[in-house]
Amino acid sequence: MKKTLNPLLLFLGLSFLLGCQGPKTDSSAQSAAAAASTGAEPAGRENIAYKWGKMALTATAYDTDRFSPRPTITSRYLGLIFVAVFDAWSRYDEQAAPVYLTGIDRRPAEERTLTNKEKAISYAAYHAMKEYYYTDSMMFKGFMQGLGYDPELMSMDPNTPEGIGCLAAKAVIEARMDDGSNQYGERGGGPYADYTGYQPVNTPDENVDINRWQPKYFSDGAGGRFAPECLTPYWQEVQPIGIQSADQFRPGPPPVLGSEQLKKEVAEVVEMQANLTDEQKALVEFMRDGPQSVQQAGHWLKFAQDVSRRDQHTLDEDVKMYFYNQVTAMDAFIASWDSKMHYDFARPYALVHEYYEDQDIMGWGGPGKGMIKMKGQDWRPYSPATFLCPPFPSYTSGERGLRRSPQAVYGQR
Repeated sequence: MKKTLNPLLLFLGLSFLLGCQGPKTDSSAQSAAAAASTGAEPAGRENIAYKWGKMALTATAYDTDRFSPRPTITSRYLGLIFVAVFDAWSRYDEQAAPVYLTGIDRRPAEERTLTNKEKAISYAAYHAMKEYYYTDSMMFKGFMQGLGYDPELMSMDPNTPEGIGCLAAKAVIEARMDDGSNQYGERGGGPYADYTGYQPVNTPDENVDINRWQPKYFSDGAGGRFAPECLTPYWQEVQPIGIQSADQFRPGPPPVLGSEQLKKEVAEVVEMQANLTDEQKALVEFMRDGPQSVQQAGHWLKFAQDVSRRDQHTLDEDVKMYFYNQVTAMDAFIASWDSKMHYDFARPYALVHEYYEDQDIMGWGGPGKGMIKMKGQDWRPYSPATFLCPPFPSYTSGERGLRRSPQAVYGQR
């Protein structure tokens, strides 16, 4: 039976939802040599858990290049990869309980060595990454060889670290084969296709209900335009890990057209954009971060790696931190999508057009134009024409949920 994480910890994290080129090698050989000469355990960027985290970020960036941003899907990839790593490591820890790796005994104290932990988590990470980021399997194979491991080895011996690693990855993959993500197209329509029959009330050319989400036209970068479909409108059906259900933290409804609250909030959006500081613009651009984006869950893995380098984490510390970090991000997406698809609420883009039609306002005029006077219906988000706004309903904010939930986890560490 599936085990869940500490519910209080996940509550503290997810309750914030209610408010709203090839892989680079590490260049610190000197510090690694120093650690080896003193007998100290590799720390920070030198520990193998950190190195697998960096590999996961590289794979996520490549996935974005190949398939365009799909933050829900990659949050699941990252979450499950680090569940596999944690489960393998747990058999070499005195107390940790695995999520999916059941029926495998904890190894005796004399076997709980760094060498065994490194090997176990490497085989778990390798086989999990091959499953989820399969197009980069050769990159992972080369990385394993660089670590001194045989990537062709597929042991199922629970008495060896390589066997435990392989079994951990296998347990995660099998447990999540029909978890609602439609990874294999098992629910119809092909891999990751919608199987709920969602259809937006509004079309890109006609907004018949201002309170509901409206698809928007994006530039294709070649003189044409297209309107992206709603991203994974079924993601609330994905099985979470640390929370009881997708709707456990569903907030109350958003304000609607005609309410003073919505009028005030739309005015705040216009005012905020007209007065964006350089720091705020840089934050927006960081979260978008170009063609090879690691997306929201990946950003939090990046921050975790920053912490690891700063505090010189050991393998044990990084395994636990990445596990909590990425499982929380994965569940935050599921909870956020529950609210988004339940309320199907409009994005600020359409709401500003509705409230300020034919009125003069200040807004971003596009690249190189800065803030200019324009009519309300010409307002656009501070975002490139090739990605004007996220293609899914707005409420609650997935971005804010993804910021707040890992922050809460770090606060409880």
